[in-house]
Amino acid sequence: MNIIIAAGTGFLGKNLEQYFTEKGHQVHILTRNPKRENETYWDAKTLGAWKDLLENADVLINLTGKSVDCRYNAENKKEIYFSRIDSTKVLQQAVDQCISKPELWLNASSATIYIHSENRLNTEENGIIGDDFSMNICKSWEKEFFRVNNEKVRKAALRTSIVLGNNGGAFPKLKMVTKLGLGGKQGPGTQKVSWIHIDDFCRAVEFIIDNKNISGKVNVTAPEPLSNVDFMSKLRKEMKIPFGLNAPVWQLKIASVFLKTETELLLKSRNVYPEKLIQSGFEFMFPDVGSAFQDLV
Repeated sequence: MNIIIAAGTGFLGKNLEQYFTEKGHQVHILTRNPKRENETYWDAKTLGAWKDLLENADVLINLTGKSVDCRYNAENKKEIYFSRIDSTKVLQQAVDQCISKPELWLNASSATIYIHSENRLNTEENGIIGDDFSMNICKSWEKEFFRVNNEKVRKAALRTSIVLGNNGGAFPKLKMVTKLGLGGKQGPGTQKVSWIHIDDFCRAVEFIIDNKNISGKVNVTAPEPLSNVDFMSKLRKEMKIPFGLNAPVWQLKIASVFLKTETELLLKSRNVYPEKLIQSGFEFMFPDVGSAFQDLV
């Protein structure tokens, strides 16, 4: 296959590139800072020479978007919004101009689109979508993505949760915190953590590519979300760290200012189930967090 990954130099993009390259596929990256032969410059806002790469491509994967691991001030909020909307919009323009369009377009989204929920399991079919900054970003992003419907281009929005891997993302930070003895519960500890192992994330993307019946919104999460207190407890156990100090909400609020992040990333309850993947026959290598930690630690 010929696969194009927009903004493919981050944690997810690097792992997808390695995964598909090892399987013999051709992967090309769109990036603001091209350094290798298979990388092409784009600014994620305007059409350029990069659009020719989409001609005859099999799969387009868009991972563009400013990281939400920042303070939600006016400037950052604006960048979080426009980095997602502008890139999706310009990719649509490029796809529209293709004579031979990509068969499949996968666009990043987030499991954060669902409301804070400790008891209700959110599936694609019955998940409740709420109204706050993060959820509205996701709604606007998906609305822009699905705005144009072309029967030749199958589209899927990847509602991804925390992806666990050793070479990026949140997991190295969680391990460091745990090693320092700070790996207790965060806030109340009852908030649910939806997660997925990086290997299963790559396999799920491949599964969606191979299964032409899958389209629309897809929850890309492991089937067993668990409470924050259990998540941290299992991580401590696997790392053989005997104790972990708890972090109350007031402490997290102070720390988040110094770390230039937001407490929502730790305190929001993401209780998400991958119904579409499961019903389509996808089998997780790491269905429970214990097996994921065993592999990664």
